[in-house]
Amino acid sequence: MARKIVELTEVTKIYEGKVMHRALNRLDFEAEEGEFIAIMGPSGSGKTTLLNLISTIDLPTYGRIAVNGIEPETLNQNDLALFRRRNLGFVFQTINLLQMLTVEENLVLPLTLDRVAVPEMKRRIAALADKLSLNEILSRRPDELSGGQAQRTAVGRALIHEPELILADEPTGNLDSKSARDVLELLSKINKSAGTTIIMVTHDPLAASYCDRVLFIKDGEFFNELYKDEQRRTFFQQILNVLSLLGGNVNDLSSVRIP
Repeated sequence: MARKIVELTEVTKIYEGKVMHRALNRLDFEAEEGEFIAIMGPSGSGKTTLLNLISTIDLPTYGRIAVNGIEPETLNQNDLALFRRRNLGFVFQTINLLQMLTVEENLVLPLTLDRVAVPEMKRRIAALADKLSLNEILSRRPDELSGGQAQRTAVGRALIHEPELILADEPTGNLDSKSARDVLELLSKINKSAGTTIIMVTHDPLAASYCDRVLFIKDGEFFNELYKDEQRRTFFQQILNVLSLLGGNVNDLSSVRIP
């Protein structure tokens, strides 16, 4: 039986303010080791809140969260930062590479923070550069990279400390269609070859069609769930069908086709 990497039980998240906002309401969610999961829903449905809770950046108002068997609420700030750095990899829509560093220096940053020995750093850089096709650009700075190269570098930085869980927030949102497909195929390859669990928030049905499972949420609650079909084209169509039931800005997606 596969090990559970993420477990949410009856999780509610309420943001206090002039108007109280219930971002998630009694949500149950699990991710098993080696799964590639997409989270979809209309704007304001709670997707990013869910990712923030799994990433331990935020804590639930009610309910239980465990990541890799650890409950973030039980850790102090230092232990939480260490846990996050060693167990989680992050890929964002805004790529967040440090402009004054080369690709290679950006990649090793997490290892530098953990004081990993230089020979081990070099071994990991060599392995990742091959896997992610980064050898040609290791000495370049971020402003010399295409969008796809920059996002591949960001994926490399998320992978270099060999986390068990990668959290991706709209990782293809700022990319052209070819670069987006390259990044999705890369994430899919990493998921299959290394067994790395990936949870990805996306509004893009094409991106979601690369996953094993898609969780749909609406108004902070479970709405629907789909499992991968043998044919990605069929899975893609099923995703579109659920999105049309969800409402929101999905009318412009009906013309999208898988090549």
